[in-house]
Amino acid sequence: MEESITLRQFNGGTFFTSTLHDVLLPVASERAAVSVSTLGETLFSEILYAVDGFVTLSELGQLLEPYARKHLALPVTIACTTDDGSTSGSGTVLYAMADVGIDASNFCLQHFLTILDGEKVTALGRRETLWYYGTNEPACVTAHYDSGDTKVFTDIRKMTESSTYTCIDVSPGNFVDDEGGRVLCGYTVEVGSTSNGGQARTQRFTIDHSRPDCAPILEFYNSFGVWELIYCTGTHGVDPEYKRSTTRLGGRLCQYRVETTRHFKADTGPLTTAMASWADELLCSPEVYVVNVEGGEVASRGGGRPVVITESKSPRSNDDGAMPRFTFTYQYAQRIHTVLQLGRVGRVFDNTFDGTFD
Repeated sequence: MEESITLRQFNGGTFFTSTLHDVLLPVASERAAVSVSTLGETLFSEILYAVDGFVTLSELGQLLEPYARKHLALPVTIACTTDDGSTSGSGTVLYAMADVGIDASNFCLQHFLTILDGEKVTALGRRETLWYYGTNEPACVTAHYDSGDTKVFTDIRKMTESSTYTCIDVSPGNFVDDEGGRVLCGYTVEVGSTSNGGQARTQRFTIDHSRPDCAPILEFYNSFGVWELIYCTGTHGVDPEYKRSTTRLGGRLCQYRVETTRHFKADTGPLTTAMASWADELLCSPEVYVVNVEGGEVASRGGGRPVVITESKSPRSNDDGAMPRFTFTYQYAQRIHTVLQLGRVGRVFDNTFDGTFD
């Protein structure tokens, strides 16, 4: 996208906050009163001076970023008033912290709200979701089985829906062949219509039949303001740190406080090139939650605990045969780090630690 656009280009358009920079307002006078408003609230109102016949509204995307993060999609109006009259333009601004290389309108029609560009490896028992801008669009899943047969599913459950965006449940367990005994090998999700030259959003999932143990399971806030899950299959451990405060009272040494910090060590396990680029989102996400599996279902964000990633290593290269895997350290965001799992007696550990020793 260009570094700057005119008010005419902004009017009726759709833009990401990440690429919406300067808006040029043509004026015939020396100065103008400029305002930016959204959802009935005025966010900016100033007198700006013209240069070469234009008033420049700088870094509009950065101004709108916190509001777009809350609502995902914002109707934005820019008004410009001079002694000669007034002009205005209204556009839609979408939250994004990634430069996708194409304009926002085309991206929303052709892609889900994720930076994953390629197949995603999943396994039975996991929950998978996909978010996209749009409502009431046809969605279908084509499942592929070990017999070479396929089956099309059209009754796809919507988990979240607003006037502008939708989240659908595409967990692999929804597409198993319970009656025929065929083994699910993978499936492709399509949302949208290809009629009139359109292009449906497509995401391919491949099944890992080894069903590796997952610890931890983390839900993170991605570059488009929606939630994604990542299942770590590598070694998971904990390294508690104790800070002890002591003093002498009455000639005796007393310990009056012990501060516990549990540093959890996590490993994503081997990743494909596409999933490695996607997993980097976790390491720079502003919000991360550790979630649990309850009755075969992954708990929602409300059932998870906020954590903070304190260290990470995410090297990768283009060497032949190289499979990246990321390691990182995280800890609970809350002050108290002794967290009990009452459903698993005797366990003082992370909510997603595996059940190897149960």
